[in-house]
Amino acid sequence: MFEAVESKGGRVRRAVPLPTLLDVLTNIIVHTSLAFMNDSQTDVASLQVLREPDGAAALLDPERRRLVEALQETPDSAAGLARRLGESRQRLNYHLHALEDAGLIELQEERRRGNCVERVLRVVARRFVLDPGALGGLAVDPAELTDRFSASYLIALAARAIRELADLIERAARGRKRLATGGIETQLRLSRPADFRVFLDDLSEAVAEVVARHHDERGGGRAFRVLVGAYPAPEGADARAQPSEARDEGGEA
Repeated sequence: MFEAVESKGGRVRRAVPLPTLLDVLTNIIVHTSLAFMNDSQTDVASLQVLREPDGAAALLDPERRRLVEALQETPDSAAGLARRLGESRQRLNYHLHALEDAGLIELQEERRRGNCVERVLRVVARRFVLDPGALGGLAVDPAELTDRFSASYLIALAARAIRELADLIERAARGRKRLATGGIETQLRLSRPADFRVFLDDLSEAVAEVVARHHDERGGGRAFRVLVGAYPAPEGADARAQPSEARDEGGEA
């Protein structure tokens, strides 16, 4: 890995010590995970990718989304939800059946109340993500975009990553296999807009160097898709600009 440093002779590069890199990277996650498979029947998944249009449509309906949010707080029956939300049980039952058919909620347990059996429902996940592949032929494909520095291209890459990961997660769950995943997140602050292109050049070179060092052309093994993105941090985000240990004669990082 290299760092750009200004000097009297022009712009040069020099190696950045590993501890410096680890200080800059604010969130590094490299792990294997058993995709969305619960260790206990009482647990729900942390995240569910909605791959079917019916599921997406059900969750986008404001009234049904309200029911899902209520069940995220506490698993409940139609009668219990009716009391909490001030709605009629018959009306809520209609929407709950639709949510259950779409795979967004599920039966947790049955309780006997006098001569009746009360069905207690829960959400299947704490959070949901819509798979762009649910759009079918309208889904964006990065290969169709020529401007690799556009926001549209970055969105297309993210959409493809969600779509492909959703497929891998389903396959891993069916085969009860672990899925190797990794994520790297960090922030940087640039003093001038023009520095962004220089940063991208440096980042591309660093990634190419690491990939070349580990890539095996002999075949076999397993291929991984690597995605690195950069975009402006939202207003109010904690952009922790990390000072570099290496400085030039003028004292600038």
